[in-house]
Amino acid sequence: MRIPNPDMAEHLLKEASRLNPGKWVLHNRVAGDCAFAIASRCPGLNPEAARILGLLHDIGRRFGTADLRHVYLGHRFMMELGFADSARICLSHSFPVKDLRAYIGNNDCTDDETTFMRLEIEKMAFNEYDTLIQLCDAISLPEGPCTVEKRLVDVVLRHGFNDLTVEKWKAFLELKKHFENRMQCGLYEPFDNLIL
Repeated sequence: MRIPNPDMAEHLLKEASRLNPGKWVLHNRVAGDCAFAIASRCPGLNPEAARILGLLHDIGRRFGTADLRHVYLGHRFMMELGFADSARICLSHSFPVKDLRAYIGNNDCTDDETTFMRLEIEKMAFNEYDTLIQLCDAISLPEGPCTVEKRLVDVVLRHGFNDLTVEKWKAFLELKKHFENRMQCGLYEPFDNLIL
């Protein structure tokens, strides 16, 4: 898998935190921890790789305040470093529904960036790491793991609804079911049910 090693992943996140401090860094750490815990219970998944992918899914925020553009910037940054699998997660993590319009927030991308992302996402066949990080993004607050429902409401309170919000919520709930089946337990059990 083309991802940074654990030391480099930590270095990249710490560097990003210095460039653009914020709660997003803690959110990424929680997402990485959640990905590790869930992957540890799913045969065939590499828990350490999952942690690294979760840790860096929002790395595009290193470039400053951005809405949708953080997805594009993260993908480009990781591709420039040669980490295509990490770049893929930067692109896929916000889209359990393969439609850029499902993004809750502003599209602050150029037309060319938007077209690039739309085409890339449409042609992706999501793998287990894509869907795992989508789910972990949806259960990670800066303060710790939370229920899917709490995180979805948190996002809507900050960014509002759009025409695809309900479809996106349903997609996250399907991911929850999928990984509960893979783990053979409730989604929150790996966290000792210590959720916000």
